[in-house]
Amino acid sequence: MLRLSLTFSELPILSLRTGTEVALIKRPLINPDNLKIEGFYVEDLFDKKLDLILLTQDIREILINGFAINDHEVLTHPSELHRLKKVIENNINPISKPVITESKKRLGKLTEFAVDDQSFYIQKIYVSQSILKNITGASLILDRNQIVDVTNSSVVVKDNHVMVSASAPQPA
Repeated sequence: MLRLSLTFSELPILSLRTGTEVALIKRPLINPDNLKIEGFYVEDLFDKKLDLILLTQDIREILINGFAINDHEVLTHPSELHRLKKVIENNINPISKPVITESKKRLGKLTEFAVDDQSFYIQKIYVSQSILKNITGASLILDRNQIVDVTNSSVVVKDNHVMVSASAPQPA
């Protein structure tokens, strides 16, 4: 099932061992190479540390009111995650970043993204356009296969080419 990224914000993390809340989700840790949420930065409710990470592989179940994990001990300090060092250093947060095409045409700002709650891959991005471009105020929705690159400064998507044949048949 797809879930909007805002539904993860401030979500409690519950320990199955103790039956209590052990942390709160702060923001996702996004791998820009494959658009996967590798984990979440969390606030530890015991030590009030903001720099711990909950890896998505350690989430046992997604509940209506939080994430269930085995125990508080699965929360990891970023320095211990050597495999994710580059992702942690990049610190990508695409929300509010401009969305542009490969030909540098500005589409708007990324306001939200939808995540598959089983694989934690970003599946859709929602782009709000300026009032001049879109009178209805609706968002532009783009699929993950249209995304070319995600950086700290922008999100680049494929150009949408509508091919019109130069020798179209004339109506009879």
